[in-house]
Amino acid sequence: MNELLTVRIAAKESATRDICALTLVAADGGALPDFSAGAHLDVHLPGGLVRQYSISNDPAETHRYVLGVLLDAKSRGGSRAVHEQLAPGQVLQVSAPKNHFPLAAHAGRSLLIAGGIGITPILAMARQLARDGSDFELHYAASSVERMAFRAEIEASTWAHAVYFHVGDTRLDVERLLAAQYAGVHVHVCGPKRLIDAVTDAAKRQGWPNEQIHHEFFAGAEPPAAGENRAFEIELARSGRVIPVLADQTAAEALIAAGVPLLTSCEQGVCGTCLTRVLAGAPEHRDLYLTPEEQAANDQFTPCCSRSCSERLVLDLA
Repeated sequence: MNELLTVRIAAKESATRDICALTLVAADGGALPDFSAGAHLDVHLPGGLVRQYSISNDPAETHRYVLGVLLDAKSRGGSRAVHEQLAPGQVLQVSAPKNHFPLAAHAGRSLLIAGGIGITPILAMARQLARDGSDFELHYAASSVERMAFRAEIEASTWAHAVYFHVGDTRLDVERLLAAQYAGVHVHVCGPKRLIDAVTDAAKRQGWPNEQIHHEFFAGAEPPAAGENRAFEIELARSGRVIPVLADQTAAEALIAAGVPLLTSCEQGVCGTCLTRVLAGAPEHRDLYLTPEEQAANDQFTPCCSRSCSERLVLDLA
């Protein structure tokens, strides 16, 4: 397991009625590990919870990480713990920055699209692109102005002319926006599943190459519909142990209960933290992390939510 960082909450502020901004600094006052735009942290919260939150500030900053956290009405404890239990001065442990949603290298132009709390990684991208003098525009959609976190900061930035806000009568027309782009543009989108689907579906209809479409789901997105759960077995290839997975438990729960070290975070197949190599058997993929091509390869799966089509899966675990 990767070594954790000890950080202190330097500030906790209200970004909107239901979004708070956390500023984290090194507990020892030193510099923090570098991060790239689109990166996130695994934040270890009270009660043993681990949740992922994207970093919104400029990657050029090494003294702080600024996170935006939405209080989810369907919270399983994580966002509620952030909003209700964390306070300035408190010490936390976090992972080093990880990035499953990086900016496309060498893009001639970047189209950034954010919905709601999806602005957090997109904001870091905009800041990096602006600092690099790269060509980009940002479209930020939300149900109301009051729900637009960091809007004041964006409007006060030197790159505010490249930003378009979409609220009410100015709802985002994804089809028209994508059709107005020229060849070579890379689109990066983050937010609710319906926004991700609208952008990726429109891009594919218009013939955009897959390698120019980049997205990240936020936890809370619903995984694909799946059939009724049934029991199966997991064989650990390195030890030969066989662990039963009951119909009413996840593979991750069965593995952890059996004492197998397995790092989990979102528990919804969104983040890829628990991604595990499959050596034999046919996974039933229920995640939102792997691409359709990666799922079709059947050589890895997310035990936090995915199951098995075969009676046994052989995993590259001890």
